[in-house]
Amino acid sequence: MSSRLVGVGVGPGDPELVTVKGVNALRAADVVVVPVMDTGEQGRAEATVLHYVPAEKVVRVVFALNERTDRARREAAWDAAGARVAELLGRHGSVAFATIGDPNVYSTFTYLAQTIAELVPGVVVETVPGITAMQDLAARSGAVLTEGTEPLTLVPVTAGSAVLREALAGPGTVVAYKFGRQAAEVAEALARTGRLGDAVWGSALGLPEESVRPAAELDGSPLPYLSTLIAPPRRDGGRGGKL
Repeated sequence: MSSRLVGVGVGPGDPELVTVKGVNALRAADVVVVPVMDTGEQGRAEATVLHYVPAEKVVRVVFALNERTDRARREAAWDAAGARVAELLGRHGSVAFATIGDPNVYSTFTYLAQTIAELVPGVVVETVPGITAMQDLAARSGAVLTEGTEPLTLVPVTAGSAVLREALAGPGTVVAYKFGRQAAEVAEALARTGRLGDAVWGSALGLPEESVRPAAELDGSPLPYLSTLIAPPRRDGGRGGKL
């Protein structure tokens, strides 16, 4: 029988936001892998998974999740993680990999799946979608992501604040991921494009330390790395005005 690797999106942190299909996939797998940093602390994916599967079924695998500058070190960590998961597939046959948010949206699962496809011939790779941080923040803040014909642009600010400024100058809602370390530049870009008043940001969504705030309160202080921003466009046409 073919080995099976399933990337399961477990949402942004609130264990109640894991889908029924996601829970079933976690429970059906022989082993559930959760990514951890080399410092060893528990991550959001692991904390969420432990609400649904016993700890003895969970295997922690180190990823260099915060490595941005040393490409060799980052890729060595991916290779080591891939080798570990390939070993688990060889012994167990069915492995689920839990990732925060969605496995097809800026997820470490992408890199793992590419590595496993090379290491384990014939492996079946599947994904189970998860609720994203922008959906959770929209629900918690009351922000509307899109109306009618509006586009939606998702930008990782790790690509640089210039990418965000370009998006904010365009139409529709702009969502920024991972902007916490560049909060001052983000606030300036929002002000320059006239989007500061309606924008909202959030971090640690669904967790005890959750923060959901108007972007107008950004004072330049660094925020948690996994902060999310929603900057809607001006909507002056009334109900259905964007149709």
